Amino acid sequence: MSTDTADSASAAPITPRSGRIAKRGKGGKGPRYARTGYLFVAPFMIAFTAMFLVPLAYAAWFSFFREQMIGGNVFVGFDNYTRAFSDPQLMAGLGRVALFFLIQVPLMMALALFFALALDSALLRLARTVRLAIFMPYAVPSVVAALMWGFLYGPDFGPIAQLADKIGATAPDFLGNLMLGSIANIVTWEFTGYNMILLYAALRAIPTELYEAAAVDGAGPWRTAWSIKIPLLRPALVLCMVFSVIGSFQLFNEPSIMRTLAPNVIVADYTPNLYAYNLAFVGQEYNYAAAVSFVLGFVIMAGSYLFMLATNRRSRS
Repeated sequence: MSTDTADSASAAPITPRSGRIAKRGKGGKGPRYARTGYLFVAPFMIAFTAMFLVPLAYAAWFSFFREQMIGGNVFVGFDNYTRAFSDPQLMAGLGRVALFFLIQVPLMMALALFFALALDSALLRLARTVRLAIFMPYAVPSVVAALMWGFLYGPDFGPIAQLADKIGATAPDFLGNLMLGSIANIVTWEFTGYNMILLYAALRAIPTELYEAAAVDGAGPWRTAWSIKIPLLRPALVLCMVFSVIGSFQLFNEPSIMRTLAPNVIVADYTPNLYAYNLAFVGQEYNYAAAVSFVLGFVIMAGSYLFMLATNRRSRS
């Protein structure tokens, strides 16, 4: 064989032996692998569709009807939504949870950030024990937490009232004028540890080289926290805030439990979720309750979007 023939043979492309190899893409993955991936995802998609998308679509369709004494369920279009946006009870509940968000969330996030920075500083003794103790309230169901704090708030049998009586003082009216603050305290106690864990995990992901460079430049712990740690925590803080927006406007368990202790203070429309629940299961207005639920969802999406938009503008500037 000549040299020219050998060179041309070595330069010739190698054809695949089978069609299966020829169909493979850049990563060597063919249709068989794609089908396997779909099979792994299928159980979740089936459960997600059956348990979430189908009920959501049914509730959306249900919200366009109204139950009447004559004619049964009648299609009314957007009448339920028009009524919801002009409902003073719903608007009062939305204003109440908005005030709750403005008061409770900044306090909770400040505590979570403080604890996360303290744990990351490596100056705190028994850091694992402290971290577990702060996170543990999140493992307590919200119903149990509300019952426990309701006992502590009790004006007659609660330990706070008994202690105030022994020292000759007047116990705060936790189940009266301070009800919104009492619920905010319960939610703060429950979710500070959850947000602290998210922020602490984000802190642990920051490269240590940045801390070493700051130490070389003469930055102390406070300067490092203010100039390096907190700015790099912005994505985690935004995530926690978005979760807090959703949780605040969906407030239900705590006021529902506290209502048994103070029925004159926590009325049926104290929060939008509580209002929708009472409309459906007390007033039997299922169609309007579905519309109220979707209005609440729209408000949550709009609030989350506006917060994300404002945050992105600040980060760009």
